[in-house]
Amino acid sequence: MSAPARGKVRILSTSGQPFRDRREAGTLLAGELQEYRGKKPVVLGIPRGGIAVAHAVAAALDGELDIVLAHKLRTPGQPELAMGSVAEDGQIFLNDEVVSSFGISGPAIQRERTQQLQELKRRTDMFRHARPKVPLAGRIVIITDDGVATGATTQAGIWAARMEKPQRLILAMPVGPDDTIGRLSQDVDEAVCLRSPAFFSAVGQFYIDFEPVSDGEVVRILRLYAGGSK
Repeated sequence: MSAPARGKVRILSTSGQPFRDRREAGTLLAGELQEYRGKKPVVLGIPRGGIAVAHAVAAALDGELDIVLAHKLRTPGQPELAMGSVAEDGQIFLNDEVVSSFGISGPAIQRERTQQLQELKRRTDMFRHARPKVPLAGRIVIITDDGVATGATTQAGIWAARMEKPQRLILAMPVGPDDTIGRLSQDVDEAVCLRSPAFFSAVGQFYIDFEPVSDGEVVRILRLYAGGSK
């Protein structure tokens, strides 16, 4: 699958001011995405912290909420580099440039796919019991998290969503380094980031309340949308 042309990138501020919590970050993000209100976007949260942000975005835009379950496929010998991603249904997206450059064999790809699917299974079983997967084909899809650092997990989620052929794919982040946002924007139609400070150590430094989001809280939020309420 060929990548789309670099999407439009909107970085709203270089401020390092922290958000009060994930809900505030999501509400502020939704304010920059008002053009999608009334168009029933699907807001995908990256677990686990991203679900709290996605909840606020989906509620403000009157959209649907779901979780994106995908793992990166690690490049042999360079585990931090993604050669692709595997979605919860086992489909894989391969970065042809990386696969070719490193001469990665088919058997090596399948071994990594099998290993990552095993790790995905527990989350899939738990979360899909609470909220059946929302089909993305032909939909406006917004992917979000509480922030992005290196972008490997986010990249896996973007690639997994792209395989379903959404009408439009938007990356919406409260905070992240500008180089990471720029790189991720190449695989989406639009990228929006509220704050991209010059000094970036970790996502948690940009939140006053950055308490971990439990699996139980993720399940609770997903069940709200499975029942048709917010």
